Amino acid sequence: MTTPAAVVFDLDGTLCEGTQPEESLYEAAFAATDVEPFGSPGELWAALDGPPEPDPEDEQSSLAAGFRRVGAQHGRRGVPADALAAGLIDAVNYSAVAYRAGAEAALAAAREHGPVAVMTNGPARRQRPKVRTLGLDERVDAVVYAGDMERRKPHPEPFARVCRAIETPPETTLYVGDSLENDVAGAHGAGLLAAWCPQHERDPGQYRPEHVFDGPADLDGVV
Repeated sequence: MTTPAAVVFDLDGTLCEGTQPEESLYEAAFAATDVEPFGSPGELWAALDGPPEPDPEDEQSSLAAGFRRVGAQHGRRGVPADALAAGLIDAVNYSAVAYRAGAEAALAAAREHGPVAVMTNGPARRQRPKVRTLGLDERVDAVVYAGDMERRKPHPEPFARVCRAIETPPETTLYVGDSLENDVAGAHGAGLLAAWCPQHERDPGQYRPEHVFDGPADLDGVV
């Protein structure tokens, strides 16, 4: 198996996790609209098939659809879903993050081996506070904010851009991420190696990442 010459990390869910309580965000959505609370954060995430990705193309509409579903499950009519979604988004503290267990060890191992970068699907206005909180500017050679590009993961262009930024060919660059659809499929589509680093499930299904990690620290056995 090819030994990678460089490592690129996804940010949310791979290197870091949010520390802001989900309950506080959910409560803030109702406080901002004076709507009598219903449901729970878990029900909202279930309605969305999981927490929304950082700044998807239409985050507010996605959240609003989730609030409508939860409202319907609780017999609520005329739910001001757009206002609830906006209230939740406004309450997010993008600096409230911490390293995922083993992530700092993974960064150190990658640094000893070759160029290191971060490439995230979020835009700089939301992701840069996380980068600053984690001190990543001093730990990696480049940060690419695909959310500010015309195309996001899994499109090949963000992967091509990060490879150009660290001056390594895709075929010897390993992308480490927690999403099969965005990270593994995106990396393979752009010609990179892929390491899947999920937080819970361990079955990649139809995908074939070169590596499946129990946690970020498993990178030490690869590089």
